[in-house]
Amino acid sequence: MGILRSILRVFTWWDGQTLNTQFFTWRKGVKVGEDAEGNIYYTTKDGSRRWVIFNGEAEASRVSPDWHGWLHQTFKEPPSKSPLPHKSWEKPHVENLTGTAMAYAPPGSIRRPQPADRSDYEAWQPE
Repeated sequence: MGILRSILRVFTWWDGQTLNTQFFTWRKGVKVGEDAEGNIYYTTKDGSRRWVIFNGEAEASRVSPDWHGWLHQTFKEPPSKSPLPHKSWEKPHVENLTGTAMAYAPPGSIRRPQPADRSDYEAWQPE
C-alpha cells in the first residue's frame, strides 16, 4: 500500500500535497498553525507567501474564515497567535456541501429521500 500511495502522491493534488509542494514546504516553509479540520498552514521565513496543506481532499471551502483572512493577508497575525473574537450568534464554520449527497434540499424537493406530502397543492387540469 505504501508504494501505491507514493505513486499517487506524484500524480495527484486533490488528496493532499504533491511531491513538489512537499519539497517546497520542507525547504522554505514555517508552520504557523493548524485548524480544527487538521489543515496545516505555512508561511515563508520572510512572510511573503502563505499556503495551506489540506488534511484530505483539497476543498477551499474547508478553510475557516479566520484562516482565510490570514491566507489572503487580511490579518497580519495567524489565528493560532491572535484568535479573532467571535460573537455569540455566530455559527461554527462548515464546508460548502453543494454538489454532494449532503447538500441542502428544501422541503418539497425531489432530491429529498421522502418528498413532502403536498396536500395544499392541486394540479391544473385542462378543461
